[in-house]
Formats: sequence, C-alpha cells, structure tokens
Amino acid sequence: MRVLIVLTSHDRLGDTGNKTGFWLEEFAAPYYRLKDAGAEIVLASPKGGQPPLDPKSHEPDAQTDATRRFDADPAAQAALANTHKLSGVGADDFDAVFYPGGHGPLWDLSNDPASIDLIESFLTQNKPVAAVCHAPAVLVNVKDADGQPLVHGKRVTGFSNSEEAAVGLTDVVPFLLEDKLAALGGSYERADDWHSKVVVDGLLITGQNPASSEAVADALLETLG
Repeated sequence: MRVLIVLTSHDRLGDTGNKTGFWLEEFAAPYYRLKDAGAEIVLASPKGGQPPLDPKSHEPDAQTDATRRFDADPAAQAALANTHKLSGVGADDFDAVFYPGGHGPLWDLSNDPASIDLIESFLTQNKPVAAVCHAPAVLVNVKDADGQPLVHGKRVTGFSNSEEAAVGLTDVVPFLLEDKLAALGGSYERADDWHSKVVVDGLLITGQNPASSEAVADALLETLG
C-alpha cells in the first residue's frame, strides 16, 4: 500500500502579514495512522522541499499525541523537509492520495494544475482521494468525466463557515469552503464546531476540521480495504 500525502507550499495568510501553511495535527495524525497500518508514504508539495508549517499549529494548545510523536521523529521530519515536487509525481505509482489542511491550500492547491490533474487521475484509476479541514479546497476546480464540478451531487464536508468565523478569518480567506462546496452543487454536511465529522461518498473522503483528521485516515484505510 503506497499513499501520497500532498501538502501546501503557501505561507502567507492573505494580507494580514501573518504566516500560514499546513496544520501539523492534520498531517501527523494521518501520517502515523497510515504508517502504522503498513503504508509506504511519499510526501509532495507544489514547490517541493520543506512545506510551510502554520505556526499556530505548533502552539502548546494544538498539540496531540501524534504531533508530539512527530516532534520526536527525525525520520519523519527529514521526509517532510524534502517533499517531492508535485508536478513530478503521478497517480500510477500510488494507491491513494491524502491532503492535510491548514489555510494554505485555499490559496495554492485549490488552483494548482498539477494537483487538479493528479486528483482527476486518481479517480479515473478508481483510487480514493481524501482531504481534511481546509484541504477539500483542492476539489473545487476538479472536474468529473462529464466536465461537471467533481463535488456536484456528492456528499462532502470541510471547514465550516462558523468555524472560520470562530478563528476570525472570514474576511481574510479567498473563499469560504462551506459556501464554495455548496455553490458547486456539493451536498455539504457538518457536525457541531470542532467535533469530528467524516463523509465518504464513493472514492471521495472528506473531513470537517482538525478533530476529524485521524478518522479520515481510518476511512481511507477502510476504503483501501
């Protein structure tokens, strides 16, 4: 079992002057869930190399068993520091793809041609695509075989409008993920803020927020069978 994890390369939180990137727990929890299940994991990002970490995700109140394990794991840190360039990887070599969130994907992976092509290739090859929190943004420009938005008519979730409001970034992000998924014809589902929610619709697996990251990985493993 070979799984590709794709991380953002975007590090600027709009015009705020603050940094963003990927959310550590949303990477670490699935990384270890998949690794402990025997998966070989390959990491990629649009620019390659070290993807930017959202500094807020490394603060004490954001830590979990998985993030602490990562902080004590030199091999995982080395892999993260040397991600492959996204344009150089393809669906043929993997059984599934997983996208961790953080605000970064709203800016780069949502529009990245290599990522869009990659997701379409995975689905064409009948391989699952999983994304958590803000990472379902990677789906918004993906089309199905008929040229329709991929999420049209599909059950999906992702970071909710009320969660975005709670972190004070409603007017900073390029789009509100809940609104965007619904506008594209997705059937958006949600749990209460900060509670785990995973939606599986065929090969598409989405999670609402950081609390959902481990459960998304479990759903991905179940789909892989």
